[in-house]
Amino acid sequence: MIVGIVGGGQLARMLALAGCPLGLKFIFLDPDPEACAAPLGQHLRGRYDDWALLARLAREVDVATYEFENVPEESIGVLSELVAVHPNANVLAVARDRLREKALFRELAVPTPRFAAVHTRADLERAVAKIGLPAVLKKRTLGYDGKGQAVLRSAGDFDAGWARLGGARSILERFVPFDREVSLIAVRGGNGEILFYPLAENTHRDGVLRFSVSRPGDPMQALAEDYARRLLDTLDYVGVFALELFQVGETLLANEMAPRVHNSGHWTIEGAETSQFENHLRAVLGWPLGPTTARGYAAMVNFIGVEPDAAQVLAIPGVHLHAYGKAARQGRKLGHATLRAENARALHAGLDRLLALASPVKEAHDHRDSTESRVA
Repeated sequence: MIVGIVGGGQLARMLALAGCPLGLKFIFLDPDPEACAAPLGQHLRGRYDDWALLARLAREVDVATYEFENVPEESIGVLSELVAVHPNANVLAVARDRLREKALFRELAVPTPRFAAVHTRADLERAVAKIGLPAVLKKRTLGYDGKGQAVLRSAGDFDAGWARLGGARSILERFVPFDREVSLIAVRGGNGEILFYPLAENTHRDGVLRFSVSRPGDPMQALAEDYARRLLDTLDYVGVFALELFQVGETLLANEMAPRVHNSGHWTIEGAETSQFENHLRAVLGWPLGPTTARGYAAMVNFIGVEPDAAQVLAIPGVHLHAYGKAARQGRKLGHATLRAENARALHAGLDRLLALASPVKEAHDHRDSTESRVA
């Protein structure tokens, strides 16, 4: 079986690493000559809207998927006419547009922060009057890892925020003073079966995920699953799916969804019976899904901009290193480490050491106060 993946970054790479033991082969479509997934399969180098290249990909694979939502929806639509593509093109159309995404949440009674569409500078004034401040102005499309966003705290921020987004069609969201950020990773098969991984509690800095801690038995699990199930069934979803949420008291507010394997689910590679990557492949191929049960306590730490010394990372008990083979660049995700432990104390001791290697000192010490009590 040959799987086509639109995109050749680290998510495609980890999908291939999960698929090789299953006897699968991979073809990646990506414009980057140094796409980090390329060594694990055939690399079709070209634009995502190259119709001839998409047709070639379709001819050579049994099924196709995509690794991120910034692929043009028209490309997935064209590809879908030639070969089975999961998740489907309608999913991508919704997930890549923040306004359509929020409208779907509202339609399915999935709570969100207050929001309003902003297509002109005048719209921004009206939206602020409706939503209030502070608020976050976000591009409707092509934003990720904090890019394409501007925080507005006073009227003096309006012009700079609007200019920062280049006057693009946007959405204004009320800034949420949340208690914590969590995400739910789910997988849905073509037969409608849905399995859920334990919630992950996430810590971001400058809009980029720094680390995630798995939370088996979290009291918000059932509510998160209810919201995700509504979305998955409505979209007739096939594959792995992530729903990012803000917890405010006993309430969960949906931030966004991701129609793919997700950074906050990397802990599943060693920390769950079946990783999110293997389960995505099982789902898109129509194979039985694997169990999503956590294997003890687990966490994940991103390496951003600089890779720590491998020997120092591997000296931490229970750690597993994943380097992406990418050239170092400020703000770029170069790899991650997952950490497994038999108890909460051991997990957080290892997490302290791992964060000290990967992150500013403040992060290495602050995570205990906000998270350790919920792991114990």
